[in-house]
Amino acid sequence: MSNFYASSQDIRVDDGHILRARLRAEDGGEIDSEVDLNQFIGNDNGRFEWGGVNFSETARDVSFSIEGGDSVPVLRAELQNLDGEWVGADINLGERISNDNGQFRFI
Repeated sequence: MSNFYASSQDIRVDDGHILRARLRAEDGGEIDSEVDLNQFIGNDNGRFEWGGVNFSETARDVSFSIEGGDSVPVLRAELQNLDGEWVGADINLGERISNDNGQFRFI
């Protein structure tokens, strides 16, 4: 398994929660893959939470970009907290999502 963002092209997040990319497989080929981030990320009072679910149900202005000198894959959004306020939040998708022979894997 490898960092998905170091072994892929055309990385994007569609519909606010579907991570898609063309991932390199062990044989050197490329495979179009996707994963629903709602299965692995929740909203904990305005903060992204690994192991939660359905963050996008209380999110707006979701964006994705590769940032900084270390090329960190960052998901950003405004998440609603328990008071109903919108709070800016971000999460490094590289912390828990990898490329397992051309398929996204949550670790």
